[in-house]
Amino acid sequence: MIESNMTWYKKGLRDGIPIALGYFAVSFTLGIAAKNAGFTAFQSMLTSMLINASAGEFAGFTLIAAGAGLFEVAVMELIANARYLLMSCALSQKLSPDTSIIHRLILGFYITDEYFGLSVARPGYLNPFYTYGMITLGGPGWALGTLLGCIMGNVLATNIVNALSVGLYGMFLAIIIPPARKSKIIAGLVAISMAASYAFSRLPVLKDISSGIRIILLTVLIAGAAAILFPVKEETNDEH
Repeated sequence: MIESNMTWYKKGLRDGIPIALGYFAVSFTLGIAAKNAGFTAFQSMLTSMLINASAGEFAGFTLIAAGAGLFEVAVMELIANARYLLMSCALSQKLSPDTSIIHRLILGFYITDEYFGLSVARPGYLNPFYTYGMITLGGPGWALGTLLGCIMGNVLATNIVNALSVGLYGMFLAIIIPPARKSKIIAGLVAISMAASYAFSRLPVLKDISSGIRIILLTVLIAGAAAILFPVKEETNDEH
């Protein structure tokens, strides 16, 4: 039995509820980061509407707050969001060959870790309207959270804003700590990254490099060295 687009859309709405709630919580702290970078409430909301990536937005706000140039921000955004290129290629394999280019472009624009994970988990070809259902709730949740975060950042006292802005760092710690506890290699790379970042901010010549360039250099060098020295083995599927 072939299910209608509306049926798939409703399934997406249902699965999008927890995503929207999570996006709202995380993007609230992004709004505070945007406020600290000098963005207005509308600008911060528009940024979240156009950039569906927490790491990418946070990196952009951080670089802008540090006075980085447009080139530095553009390069860092490319690095931070490069994984979405791979996700888009993988998701395209889940689409029926007769899926229109419009559907493909919309899915590519809105792809996130959460949308991707649930979409590729569906058996058979993906009906785009399933992902649209998740986007219908998740997209506004992300933008609204950023908007309110920026507004609260303008209303609350500075010391409270500084305290709340730590929440986003907490989110990244929540991402880093579990795999670091399971892998000594990841734990070592995290420690090396922290030490290298501190060294770059203190050593002669290196400390004179702008914050944006330092972040880009460390990201490329450490991630590149890790990929070469400790490649992740691909899992093979022996089932036929």
